[in-house]
Amino acid sequence: MMNELTKDAMNMLASTSRTFLIPISGLVAGLKEAVASAYLCMRAIDEVEDHPNLPRDVKMELLTGISGTVEQPSRRDALQSLFEPYKETLHEVTLRLSDWIDLCPNTTVDRVLQGTAQMAEQMAEWVGRNWKIETEEDLDYYTYCVAGAVGELLTDLWKWYDGTETDREKAVAFGRTLQAVNIVLNRKEDQARGVTFFPDGWGMEEMGAYIRKNMEQADAYLAEIPPGPIYRFCSIPLALARGSLKAVAAGSKLKRADVLAIVNRVTGALKS
Repeated sequence: MMNELTKDAMNMLASTSRTFLIPISGLVAGLKEAVASAYLCMRAIDEVEDHPNLPRDVKMELLTGISGTVEQPSRRDALQSLFEPYKETLHEVTLRLSDWIDLCPNTTVDRVLQGTAQMAEQMAEWVGRNWKIETEEDLDYYTYCVAGAVGELLTDLWKWYDGTETDREKAVAFGRTLQAVNIVLNRKEDQARGVTFFPDGWGMEEMGAYIRKNMEQADAYLAEIPPGPIYRFCSIPLALARGSLKAVAAGSKLKRADVLAIVNRVTGALKS
């Protein structure tokens, strides 16, 4: 039976992620809390980076502050003080960062904290650069900072849970694939706020080639994982990424019914 904090985490997932709610919900106890904690910690800092109403200097202050405090024993009080001036502006998932840390099993929380601190520091760097991406190397670095590193974290969680070994380089490509698809999906919204994650001279053809290159490695990553809850977890977002690209090519976006159809197809195939 789920405790109250786990219930809160699942409710927060439902309100913040259409892609990861279902695969996280399908994980077994222990692994579910670890992955949910990792996801919500990353989402907490992502909401700072992407916040439409916070000035750049405030975003950098918050992200740098998070990076410097989350690994400290006194983090709850430190984070509360850090967030206090902006508590009416910040998203609830950010304000409750300490709770999501508490959700994580003690035997792997240090790895989640290390990943959160690293990502917050690198996000602060990208805010300072105004997300200026000129080359494919810039894009590689950005997608590593915000997603490839998450692939590495997940790889460590798989090993922590049951000894599952996966290739870290392919894990980075797994994260990059999902992030690059998000870049395509959010291109118009990003342009409206004066940001583009497409390198200079790139259009959909070049970004599509970048996605396909990384997706080949993501597929290879998945192929190394034995059947079970971890394989199911990784299969669903990758299938949704493919479905999203097809929808974009057809001039539309995935609807809730499309998402459920893809999830049912993936889970049905795994059961057969």
